[in-house]
Amino acid sequence: MSKKDNILIIGAGLCGSLLALRLAQRGYTVNVYESRPDLRTTDISAGRSINLALSDRGLKAMRLAGVEDKVKPLCIPMFGRLIHDIEGNTFPSNYSGRDNEYINSISRGELNGLLLTEADSYDNLTIHFNKKCNGIDIENNTARLYDYETKIETEVKGDVLFGTDGAGSSLRKSYYLERKFLFSYSQNYLTHGYKELEIPASAEKKHQISKDYLHIWPRGDYMLIALPNLDGSFTVTLFLSYEEGKYNFNNLTTEDTIKEFFATQFPDALALIPNIADEFFNNPTGALGTIKCSPWHYQNKNVLLGDSAHAIVPFYGQGMNASFEDVTVFDSIIEQYEGDWETIFKVYEKTRKADTDAIADLAIDNYYEMRDHVANPIFKEKRAIEMALEKEFPNDYFSKYSMVTFKEDIPYHTAMTKGRAQDKAILNLIADKKIDTNEDLSSIFKKVQQETEAILKNDMVAGLK
Repeated sequence: MSKKDNILIIGAGLCGSLLALRLAQRGYTVNVYESRPDLRTTDISAGRSINLALSDRGLKAMRLAGVEDKVKPLCIPMFGRLIHDIEGNTFPSNYSGRDNEYINSISRGELNGLLLTEADSYDNLTIHFNKKCNGIDIENNTARLYDYETKIETEVKGDVLFGTDGAGSSLRKSYYLERKFLFSYSQNYLTHGYKELEIPASAEKKHQISKDYLHIWPRGDYMLIALPNLDGSFTVTLFLSYEEGKYNFNNLTTEDTIKEFFATQFPDALALIPNIADEFFNNPTGALGTIKCSPWHYQNKNVLLGDSAHAIVPFYGQGMNASFEDVTVFDSIIEQYEGDWETIFKVYEKTRKADTDAIADLAIDNYYEMRDHVANPIFKEKRAIEMALEKEFPNDYFSKYSMVTFKEDIPYHTAMTKGRAQDKAILNLIADKKIDTNEDLSSIFKKVQQETEAILKNDMVAGLK
């Protein structure tokens, strides 16, 4: 096929808008269909996912599309976690022992709007809003689209169709409903949901707590986190069980119970959220789920990217970054096989599937780490050793978190495999009293390397790698 192909993209969220921009830059004719109104003129946040964490993998995709310089002014650097205990004491934990490694808090809407505006500058790209996809004929590459304004359903056809319409993807739904091929699909939810709240800016439009950190209030069965916004506010997210434990979403139904919960568990946060009950009642409770499926494509006709193929829980801050990296990887494969869509789709999935499965598993691991482990003394000792090793050996030692977050050249699956082995190695050495924070760092590094290699070798023999 030639670059005169008519490309259809269903979904103009973060992944869809970046993909559309990149394909337009490559010279393809692109039409994007989005069910929501244009977020640049309409507030559609509805109390969900106001800001996200943008890190190196995502920034690499921004460079690919030529928009990194425009994105960076929207970012607030966060250099680590600031842990809040139940008495209101705080404990910083940097993300890296190296200088100038940090993640960025960024507004989902501002970033999506920027990508849409960039896309609008291409004559070969058109974005259609208020067009809900009611189904896709995967054999003929036609999508049925309902126009919210005219109340009329029409059908559009593309030479190639991309599903970037998120966890509720119409294309993925068509894959298992049409039964034209063997399609595997799983959707697993945590027993916890989430609700977003807000710490407003001060009267002087300043941040009331440090904007240099991602704030965490870990409480075992639940937790609170907060990310800074450019206007001086913080987006606060409560992660809580639907029905288990003394406090859960099902029994926090009155202003008194909500205030009691926050007063006993998050007193310093409660002091900063003036309208806690109103926000709690009015903002929706969201579900936390993981989606895995395969294959991601049908013949040479259509393919899934982003959350449509691999939605994950938000606890590694990699959902957006993984979707952006999808576009980076896909673009590199187009570079090799341009004109042969079926090969592009097959190589893309073969290249990418293990990595997206890995980050999905790591995100769930990090949920328990953030909720339970960050305040644990052994975990604190492990982190102190990791930070010291990264500082002393900046080019040779990378923690699991650093490999995932700051090393965009290391695939997620490699980062998971090696990172888990390193974690186990350090914890084993601490438990066996073979290392401690007072020991010579060269000696610690050597012991960690040897223990990690032994664990990786054993895992390979056991078929776990």
